[in-house]
Amino acid sequence: MRILHLEASPGWGGQEMRILKEAEGMRQKGHTVILGVMKKGLLIGHAKKLGFLVYTFNFGRLYWLFTLFALLWIIVRHRIDIVNTHSSLDSWIGGISARILGRKIVRTRHLSTHVKPGINSRLLYGFLADRVITTCASIVPILCRQARKASAHCRSIPTGVDPRKIAVNESEVAQWRKTWGNEHCVVGTACFMRSWKGIDDFLKAADILREHQRIRWVIIGGGHADKYMAMARELPLEGLVYFTGHLESPFSAMKALDIFALLSTANEGVSQAILQAAYLEKPLIATPTGGLCEVCIDQVTGIQVPTFSPHEVAKAVSALAESPELREQYGKNAKTLVEEKFTHSTTIEHMEQVYNSFKTI
Repeated sequence: MRILHLEASPGWGGQEMRILKEAEGMRQKGHTVILGVMKKGLLIGHAKKLGFLVYTFNFGRLYWLFTLFALLWIIVRHRIDIVNTHSSLDSWIGGISARILGRKIVRTRHLSTHVKPGINSRLLYGFLADRVITTCASIVPILCRQARKASAHCRSIPTGVDPRKIAVNESEVAQWRKTWGNEHCVVGTACFMRSWKGIDDFLKAADILREHQRIRWVIIGGGHADKYMAMARELPLEGLVYFTGHLESPFSAMKALDIFALLSTANEGVSQAILQAAYLEKPLIATPTGGLCEVCIDQVTGIQVPTFSPHEVAKAVSALAESPELREQYGKNAKTLVEEKFTHSTTIEHMEQVYNSFKTI
């Protein structure tokens, strides 16, 4: 099949990485994949580096007519069968282009936030989408109801991890353990620090358990670090909380943890970080936000806690810190879950099923 991905976002994050990984997977299966990306979008360079044909557009409203005709020309020229849209702007213009030419449309929604109900929702996820794909299960029934879409045409396909790329250097693991204290139980989180990643609650939980001599806390990743480093100083948590900064490859640091926590309060699909930690056999503590509850299954792979609940986080950390056996059990269960449901190959297999479903129409 011949697939055109459209992306109006100019950034480089989980959404754009998912598009590129899917494009690679489909190309390996023999499909032709072309990308149409916002001008100056960071996805352009990454895609071209891998040998994909990339067209650039301005998806802004002032340029919609020009972009519409350009898309019509590209779809006809390359005999595109399916247009897969990923953001609001490209979904409007890409959906209209595909409808004019009678091509099939897949709308992939990467966020777990609720879609505003009304005519826009019914058009974007109803009329301008033959199939709707989400990255977490919780949003599926909401979209089906708001877009008046049959449940058979809307499904969740999380972005899986590729175990071959989760590379751990044992000497680096040992160095991280030495830094944090081999005798300590180390609780960590990994993310690009944003307001909704729950770092406040992570630090508040550390403050609650400050008298627990065996527990240390680690934040892996970049982002708005200054805000949270200042908070750690104010509490104060010096000697208890460590910031690694951005790590190009965080896996050795994640492997050195005893417990992995992700306390997001909004916007999560199925987080790559929690899947990576699960594959590394870390017991999990997570909120039920978005798709986190699909990985952190309470009392199976870890402990679920409510959002904005540092006292519950502290309680969960304390329980796991006191039970190495429970940590080992949850960690093994977590890795098994990823291997069975959340690998990159599973994502590609399920996406190909969606594309192939059009052959029977």
